[in-house]
Amino acid sequence: MTEKQRDEKESKAPSPRDDSGEAANPSGGQLEVPREPPPKIGAGGKWVVIVLAIAALLGAGFGIATRVHSRGKLKDDTLASAAPIVKVIAANHGGASQEIVIPGTAQAFTDAPIYARTNGYVRRWYADIGARVRKGQVLADIDAPEIDQQLAQARADLGTAQANERLAKRTADRYAELAKTDSVSRQDADNAVETYSARRAATLSSLANSRRAEQLVSFEKVEAPFDGIITARNTDIGQLVDAGSSGGPARELFHIATNDRLRVFIGVPQTGSSAAVAGLPVDVTIPERPGRLFPGKVIRNAGSIDPTTRTLLVEIDMDNAKGEILPGTSVRVHLKGSSAVSGLLLPVSAVLFRSEGPRVAVLTNGNHAQLLPVTLGRDYGTALEITSGLTADSQVIDSPPDSLIDGQQVQIVRDAKPAGAPKS
Repeated sequence: MTEKQRDEKESKAPSPRDDSGEAANPSGGQLEVPREPPPKIGAGGKWVVIVLAIAALLGAGFGIATRVHSRGKLKDDTLASAAPIVKVIAANHGGASQEIVIPGTAQAFTDAPIYARTNGYVRRWYADIGARVRKGQVLADIDAPEIDQQLAQARADLGTAQANERLAKRTADRYAELAKTDSVSRQDADNAVETYSARRAATLSSLANSRRAEQLVSFEKVEAPFDGIITARNTDIGQLVDAGSSGGPARELFHIATNDRLRVFIGVPQTGSSAAVAGLPVDVTIPERPGRLFPGKVIRNAGSIDPTTRTLLVEIDMDNAKGEILPGTSVRVHLKGSSAVSGLLLPVSAVLFRSEGPRVAVLTNGNHAQLLPVTLGRDYGTALEITSGLTADSQVIDSPPDSLIDGQQVQIVRDAKPAGAPKS
């Protein structure tokens, strides 16, 4: 191996290093190894870094915006789900002919309790509940022996009075003849005439007492005062009864009523009282005969508004010859008005009755409720007349919750069918 080849081999061999990792100097010192400088970034690399930074910022901003939007949407959804669900309707104008439906009770045209008119024991009764009786028909017999004895005594007293009257008359006639010839004094003749007058008065008194006793005896037979139906029987054989009605309902023997003609008393509200005039025809309905109209007629009214109820008492008579309506039946009277309604009509369910007055909730400013104060007019049973405070184009909320406040957000539910569409 030549010297040149040996030198090349040594230069290629690795340098010995000490424990610290530095190249060892053959002479025992440290050899300094030059460090390589960091690689330089070119113009293309700078643009890559800038693009990556911008992408990171856009991603972070998009994430933040997404979270903010999600939170806002959650808030809106929460508020929307908390809003009450309501239905919107439109107010209707009143037609040319309106009617007021007023509840009432059918009453028998003639109704009377039957009491005893003499004291005694019930010997027998002849009519029970539901029996049709005629005027003068005997309903019961009362056994009153003391009344019979009083009649006998009265008749005996009448006989005595009549005998005394006859004697006094003969005496007066004799004295009158004797006075013509001056056979007796004028004083004696006058005494005889006045004695006869006194005896005559006593006879009339005894006659009246006898007739009274006869009337009491006739009361031993309890008779029907008119044609009708026995609706109650409150006595039985052997029961002690007293005369008159001072004993109260417990002493009532029978109750009788007529049902071929009925009368109904209703209270017409003040706003509709002008229509309740005598002669006005009405229709009467009863629950057990739906759709059936029974004709009636206004007979009279009280002519004064009750200050407590603000209603006018009206009497309606109706024919019931077939007995289709029983006395005591609950009825509904349809009273037709003579003038058009001046306001708007709303169902009763659309009106809120608050302590500050009636309110109607309408839709305004999107899906927000507004409570309007209104003035009520006529009450038609299922509908109320609104005379002021509401316009015809208002979107009225039907059946609003009692907790609804002014400005509260609501959810609207639309009907699949228009209002008034027939149900399938």
